[in-house]
Amino acid sequence: MNFSHRPVTADDVQTVCGFPQGVQELYFMFPKAQYPLTAEQMHTAISQRLDSTVFLANGEFVGFANFYRAEHNAICCIGNVIVAPYARGQGVARYIIETMTALAFEKYQAREVQLSCFNENTAGLLLYPKLGFVPFAIEERPAPHGGRSALIHMTRSRGAIDAAQLP
Repeated sequence: MNFSHRPVTADDVQTVCGFPQGVQELYFMFPKAQYPLTAEQMHTAISQRLDSTVFLANGEFVGFANFYRAEHNAICCIGNVIVAPYARGQGVARYIIETMTALAFEKYQAREVQLSCFNENTAGLLLYPKLGFVPFAIEERPAPHGGRSALIHMTRSRGAIDAAQLP
């Protein structure tokens, strides 16, 4: 698959809104949003975040992510990660996280990159350690349909093993 990426445009927002396929998927991507995700909610998030990025596979829009925090020579935090339903299981999430991590280290000279993953998000929990991320904290959050959820915070330092070198 031939991956690429570019900054988000206003025309992309409606497509991103169609990616979460239910309350739980939206919760994983954007916990503060209400389902269904609307263009207004996305425009607000994009305006408050940095480097909102569209990801393409063979020219087709397959993913989205941004930074909710990006500090020069400090910490960058990846958020709003979502892969299009028709592109899941094809390496898109790996490309998104690798691209955003590289951007944090190159553009912001970040010392570390952080991301968070809910305990119910098995795909994310299995992927992120393969990319050099390690858990450093767990935060209790209310689950979308009541009950409790664990938000697992992970970090990757600048000096971590490159994902390409992992087995």
